[in-house]
Amino acid sequence: MMMRRHHAVERGQKFTGQSGRWGIAYIFASPNNTIIHVTDITGSETVARFSAGMMTDKDREGGSPFPAMLAARKAAEETMQKGIAGIHIKVRGQGGNKSKMPGAGAQPAIRALARAGLRIGRIEEITPISHDGVKKKGGRRGRRV
Repeated sequence: MMMRRHHAVERGQKFTGQSGRWGIAYIFASPNNTIIHVTDITGSETVARFSAGMMTDKDREGGSPFPAMLAARKAAEETMQKGIAGIHIKVRGQGGNKSKMPGAGAQPAIRALARAGLRIGRIEEITPISHDGVKKKGGRRGRRV
């Protein structure tokens, strides 16, 4: 049985490792960066962690879609090497008293994870929403440009 698996890898077919192992991919997408953190199904052990800022040398490009896609692709490769075949995705924006919408890198990151060969389970939105929290930054008259 093991011989067949190794032959499939040598012939160039996709090898997903153990067929039933699942993980959780946490995608935190802010306007300035996108962080992809893949854990096992319990959430206690980190499998892969990459950010869009690690993929580019220009700080201003951290929140853009292309570096987020590269980070997700790298995270997917490492995840599949460690034997995880499918993932549930949890997307998070900044939340609190900041923007509730995920940044520009969230959607390309999800697409890259799916394209890399990982099975996608649930996609959940876990942005924290304040219930009358602290005052927003900027002062009484707002941010003056």
